[in-house]
Amino acid sequence: MSRATPALDISLLEPKRLQICGALGVIDEMEFGTLRDLLGVADSVLSKHLKTLEEAGYVSSSKQKARETGRPRTWVKLTRSGRIALLGHVAQLRQLAQDVGATTP
Repeated sequence: MSRATPALDISLLEPKRLQICGALGVIDEMEFGTLRDLLGVADSVLSKHLKTLEEAGYVSSSKQKARETGRPRTWVKLTRSGRIALLGHVAQLRQLAQDVGATTP
């Protein structure tokens, strides 16, 4: 994959959405409950953020039946577009931090 162009992404300016993408950026996919617990938020809060990210094309979700209970579980993963946006956003944040560090006495 080519290097992402540094650019702040409005969808990732909200800290929880950035955390979601950051968590998903290091694995293939994560179960909804695990992601909820990792972020320390309620189901409804996570659902709202995932909907925003899904509408932006940054995450996708699928339901799979759990072997042990037979109940459907939701799995979430970062899309290619989401990964590119995350990398560009983080690159811009790094650049901003570097610029601020350079001007601080």
